[in-house]
Amino acid sequence: MRELIIAFGLFLFIEGILYALFPSKMKSMLKKLELIKDSQLRSGGLIFAVLGFIIIYYIKSSYE
Repeated sequence: MRELIIAFGLFLFIEGILYALFPSKMKSMLKKLELIKDSQLRSGGLIFAVLGFIIIYYIKSSYE
């Protein structure tokens, strides 16, 4: 559970830094997001979720 909270905090930190340093670029990126099809977003999200799971599994298994 501790690792999950740390990961969520890291996510919020990175997201916040991006908006603080590049607010206009983040706005334009969000506008461009509307042009992408839902199926493409779903596929990309699934790929990133699987990659994240593999990284977490590898790190957890190598330290035990």
